[in-house]
Amino acid sequence: MHVLVATDGSLQTEEAASFAQSLATDDGKVTVLTVVEIPRKMLQDLRDVMGQQHETGVIEAGEWVDTPAVPSQTPRNWPGDDAVINRYLDDKRFQCTDPIVSMLNGRGIAAEGLVIEGEKPTESILEQVDALGVDVLLIGSHGLGAFSGLLGSVGTKLVRASPKPVLLLRREP
Repeated sequence: MHVLVATDGSLQTEEAASFAQSLATDDGKVTVLTVVEIPRKMLQDLRDVMGQQHETGVIEAGEWVDTPAVPSQTPRNWPGDDAVINRYLDDKRFQCTDPIVSMLNGRGIAAEGLVIEGEKPTESILEQVDALGVDVLLIGSHGLGAFSGLLGSVGTKLVRASPKPVLLLRREP
């Protein structure tokens, strides 16, 4: 059985690993997934607000320092974006998925971490359910009170829309 554990890093490691282990069976597999919402848009928004940063330059043998004017249009597809975003996604994988993956691997369960970019976490998780051929989805709920269902949490949306069984681990505040 292939188990997908979707987390934003707030799942209790021991609890999530225990449930995933019990579902994965002997030859099963666990994928621990976190969705990071639009870091590329965040970078562009920061550039739009703050302007593109440029290096300062020394002019005339150290007599004065000049900062070039900020261009009116920030560069698109700047190669540095990919490096920054890849580092950010790798940090999120380490922070959100590695604790559960490490615990499962230590127990002899084949597990891997996966971090993806997505504007809508619910849709991104459901796409991975299909793409990975998942049999069951394990998610967490913060249990933040009466308004959480009304506002439409990711967990609530997944329970309603998932084509596969969903195990919801509720965490009391």
